[in-house]
Amino acid sequence: MAGGLRGARMPPDYAAAARRSVRVTLAGSAGFYLLLYGFGSATGATYALFAAVALAGLSHIPGTGRQRAAVLMRTLPACWVLITIGTYLSVRTWSAALGMLVVGFALAFTAVGGPRPAGAAPGLQLMYILPSFPPYDPGSLGERLVGATVGIALLVLAEAFLLPDPPTVPYRELAARAADAVRRCADELAGPPYAVSGAAARTAEEAGTRLRPSQVPEAERPAGPGVRDRALAQTGLATRTLLSRLTLLPPAPGGPHPGSAGLDVLRAVRDAAAETAGRLRGREPAGDAHADLLRARTALAAGPAEDASPALLRRHAAVIEVADAALAMSTGAGIAVDGRAGASRAAPGRFWYARMRAPQLWWFRLAGHAGRRSVLFQNAVRLSLALAAARVIAGIDTLPHGFWVLLATLTLTRTTVAETRSTVRTALIGTLAGALVAAGLLALVGTDIAVYAGALPPLMLVAFTLGPVKGVGWAQAMFTLVVALVFAQLAPATWQLAEFRLLDVLTGSAIGAVFGLLAWPRGAQDELRRSVAVLLRGAAEIVVATTAQIAAGGVREPVLTAPGHRSLRHALALAESAYAQYLSEPKGLGAAAGGRDWQATLMAGHHTLWGADRLLVPPVRVVAPPLDREPATAVTGLGDRVAGRMLLVSARLDPGGDTPYAPIPLRDPAFEGFAAEPPGAPRLYYAAASWLDSLMTDLERIAATPAPAPTHPDGRSGKGK
Repeated sequence: MAGGLRGARMPPDYAAAARRSVRVTLAGSAGFYLLLYGFGSATGATYALFAAVALAGLSHIPGTGRQRAAVLMRTLPACWVLITIGTYLSVRTWSAALGMLVVGFALAFTAVGGPRPAGAAPGLQLMYILPSFPPYDPGSLGERLVGATVGIALLVLAEAFLLPDPPTVPYRELAARAADAVRRCADELAGPPYAVSGAAARTAEEAGTRLRPSQVPEAERPAGPGVRDRALAQTGLATRTLLSRLTLLPPAPGGPHPGSAGLDVLRAVRDAAAETAGRLRGREPAGDAHADLLRARTALAAGPAEDASPALLRRHAAVIEVADAALAMSTGAGIAVDGRAGASRAAPGRFWYARMRAPQLWWFRLAGHAGRRSVLFQNAVRLSLALAAARVIAGIDTLPHGFWVLLATLTLTRTTVAETRSTVRTALIGTLAGALVAAGLLALVGTDIAVYAGALPPLMLVAFTLGPVKGVGWAQAMFTLVVALVFAQLAPATWQLAEFRLLDVLTGSAIGAVFGLLAWPRGAQDELRRSVAVLLRGAAEIVVATTAQIAAGGVREPVLTAPGHRSLRHALALAESAYAQYLSEPKGLGAAAGGRDWQATLMAGHHTLWGADRLLVPPVRVVAPPLDREPATAVTGLGDRVAGRMLLVSARLDPGGDTPYAPIPLRDPAFEGFAAEPPGAPRLYYAAASWLDSLMTDLERIAATPAPAPTHPDGRSGKGK
């Protein structure tokens, strides 16, 4: 069987679904038959089967089999708690509905913890939903807990040892490969001909692309709130930034022999990249390339500027920016591998989380998304309200098998009303087809339980193989047949069981459609535009404030977070979550789908934070002298120009009804501020100019495609009038 599932002739989607189906079927049916026919416990058998189906068939926990098994082991105590709460709250409809509202929101909101908590949440919802329906029978709580425990234990064994999925490339390895590309680019820049070759540039571009969240398998994305996940994500961002800066590094002045153009720093970057790649692969570093890079960077930044040409100072500024990105990459990799033990070199500002404990970081993540502008909060509110309403309706109307009403609401409600409408239509057609077949089967077989018992395992195999691949219509049709065969073994059943199933799915899907329409019907599409516009407006404020402080000089303290940076980090977190959901929605599978490079917007936010920290947050307390009049005027003018363009781009991303729709060049050909060389300008001026120039490059990537036309309140387009 395993060989057949891995065979080259089976499409990968079918092979993955078949492996999953075998695990669910064996765990669920083994627990069901053991408790029903071995111990005569219909209640325990029901919970054993539905626990396995809920946590593996209806949930999608990403990762390898052993990773999923570990997640299931951690969810077992939560399942006990949910079953207990549901059992006691089922005494009244209002208490069960109130519990559904609270539990539904809490479980849906755990998506802030990353893909694995989000994947387990639907199955955990069912662990409350199933016992929350009559009969109110606290005396059966022991059977319920034993049944769920048996089902989950068998599922853990199946996930850990049965039909492992093909391995994926871990994010650490992707980051290590990108660090190898950094090493190659830096090596070529540090020696003749002092330029990145075409082959190295292509390798760098490919390595950076593979680190994009949309290109990384869900199970491998470092999206959790913990120190290691945050550090690994930051390592990837720093490495992508470093690759971009290396390939765009301006040529050294002085022809083929660049002399003092930062070659020592580039060699140190090469060594630090090699050390980072080895550390990410589990090898202990032989030396201390990070410290060597820091010394080389400090020496270059402290060098005399009086006799250096403006071209050389620009080159030095770009090289220092490369060094800072390499130091961030190295520091992030150390924290990702060693956790808080690797935070000794973490600078304040960028690595604000490095010394915090897990509860603090979880609190920051939860608090950051506890608002109506977070798509994760919106999803939790929408789903919990729909489930609570479904529980009220199922209780008031005393629908037979009301559990199916909430199951339909849970599985068919989507993040956009358009997707929900399409899903419901297909699901109802599939349910109708499955109900017709189930009714015929029940009428034909009657009470011959042996037929149902023999047909259930192969039917489950087919259902959980075809459902995920063929779509929601097939899934609902096959699941209707599965539940018909299950309930026919628990109690005598007639063809009316199929009728009840169709009625319950119709009711649950209608409730989901109504709440999908009432609560944020466009999903992440509107919220993404709004959040990135807010992000750019916050970035514009930081750009203006940073350049003003550079011009004025003053005391620079090694603070944990510079003023304004916390707000921008919060806006960045909301934009990233909206972008992640946008990728999962129809017509949101990449930048081309929306005509916009949203990833470039997120990178602009990160670059704003990192550049401002690099310029204003030193490792030790220093007093920066004010700039002379001409450099001060030039740097503040550049900051104002970049901030103004950020505001223009934000208005184009999220236009209002009267937003002017006219193309505005981001770089004015008549404006020569970026090439200005004011007399007496120090290294700090050129470092700020290099940062602002890179931000303008980010803005050009964002605005590379036409902006959406403004929409009037009545829905008419603002174009073509």
